[in-house]
Amino acid sequence: MTAAKDKEALFWGLVGITLFAATLPMTRLAVGASDAPQLSPWFVTFGRAAVAGVLSVGYLLWQRQRGQLRVPQRAEWPLVGVTAFGVIVGFPLFLALALRHVPSTHGAVVTALLPLSTAVLGALWFRQRPSAGFWACAVLGSGLVLAYMVWRAGGLYLGAANIYLLVAMTTGAFGYIGGARLTPRLGAEQVICWVLVSCLPLTVPLAWLFAPADFSAIAAISWVGFAYVALFSMWIGFFAWYRALALGAVRVSQIQLVQPFLSLLFAVPLAGERLDLVTLVFALAVIATVYAGKKMPIHTTTTPA
Repeated sequence: MTAAKDKEALFWGLVGITLFAATLPMTRLAVGASDAPQLSPWFVTFGRAAVAGVLSVGYLLWQRQRGQLRVPQRAEWPLVGVTAFGVIVGFPLFLALALRHVPSTHGAVVTALLPLSTAVLGALWFRQRPSAGFWACAVLGSGLVLAYMVWRAGGLYLGAANIYLLVAMTTGAFGYIGGARLTPRLGAEQVICWVLVSCLPLTVPLAWLFAPADFSAIAAISWVGFAYVALFSMWIGFFAWYRALALGAVRVSQIQLVQPFLSLLFAVPLAGERLDLVTLVFALAVIATVYAGKKMPIHTTTTPA
């Protein structure tokens, strides 16, 4: 990439990651803890996609009036399906299921693993060939984040929650890269909108099915969490994130290494968590690996895989 595109990709990537960083504590607020459950993880998953899908209908109609609507071609609909599976169902559902049983800080493990997973898939799909130094920075950064999470949690949790997080990480990476493949022709905004609109026949009935029987029994703060993940995590955040990935999927994926620490910052006022010196030291170390990875060469072929 040129220096200008490099900076643009990193800028949009940082915007997207900042919006996504609050997803974990907001999802935790929406679903509640196992001993004080609020909204069903299934309702949060399909409900937020249904809300964002309705908003997407309005956006696409507006683009049509402006003469800027771009409809996916027949060969692109499988990519729409892959993206929907990853970012509409897989990642949010399994993340919500996990956060019912573990705190959002432990759930941040998934965001620690996403950069490496996204980089590997991005390299395969876009035929990018990162240097050994880039991979070393990616592995080091991921290792630092994982080491911090293990230290903070006093050891990795065993059981279903970690399986949910692993599935969320894998499906999320597929969704990120699938959307990045569609973005160059459709545009970042229309990619997520088409994905959401195509899922409305699924998300609306399922959101209705899993809706709480008594809406007044749900705490107001849980509805705030639901509103955030519907508007920002499921919709606006992808406007920036897919734009960034289309400009440079492998390099931009490194920015995700900072996301767990941004999640911790958001969790302080929401969950009453405390930031300590060790957290700051780990954050600085991870940011250093992101900076080093940014300087490593990446070679790209002219034809995507």
